[in-house]
Amino acid sequence: MDIGAPIRDLGRVESGALADAIVALDEPAWREEEIRQKKYEDVHYDTESVILIFCDHDKWPNIDLVKGAGWERLAPLAVPLMHDIIGRFYPKGGTIIRAMAAKLIAGKAITPHTDHHVSFRRSHRIHVPITTNNKVRFMIEGRPHRLKVGNAYEINNQKRHSVLNSGAEDRITFIFDYVPGLRMEADSH
Repeated sequence: MDIGAPIRDLGRVESGALADAIVALDEPAWREEEIRQKKYEDVHYDTESVILIFCDHDKWPNIDLVKGAGWERLAPLAVPLMHDIIGRFYPKGGTIIRAMAAKLIAGKAITPHTDHHVSFRRSHRIHVPITTNNKVRFMIEGRPHRLKVGNAYEINNQKRHSVLNSGAEDRITFIFDYVPGLRMEADSH
């Protein structure tokens, strides 16, 4: 969503328990579902994800929400965090259409891109950093932004953005997309 600025710092969030659970995931969990890597291969080739919720946006706005394998692993910790952020910053009555832990492998990059589909233009894209290092560069419109662990941020995904992880450690972020005013009949969020 175009929020009128490249990034919005939402401040401190209680993400410690979720961060601990994500960091404790074993390597096979990160490669269990590759829907993001396949659907957006040109951008997310060097990433791995643990999917909680994903949508097939090809029939927008008549989307199907699917719970991924990450739902069982992370939902008890992720759902309260997402609802806390939504409750403090966004209008009620919407739907979380995507939620995942996303890993950018050490030494790799997410190439510059803009999220074009209407589902991205209508949704607030929230990032909650789980791990990072001093050699991660999150760029929006050619300017670097440092995302701190323990804070949440809304990213303007309508601006050109990219991430470079030149560090020796993977960078992990919890990401969710919230669409105000979109109510799903089977929505349990």
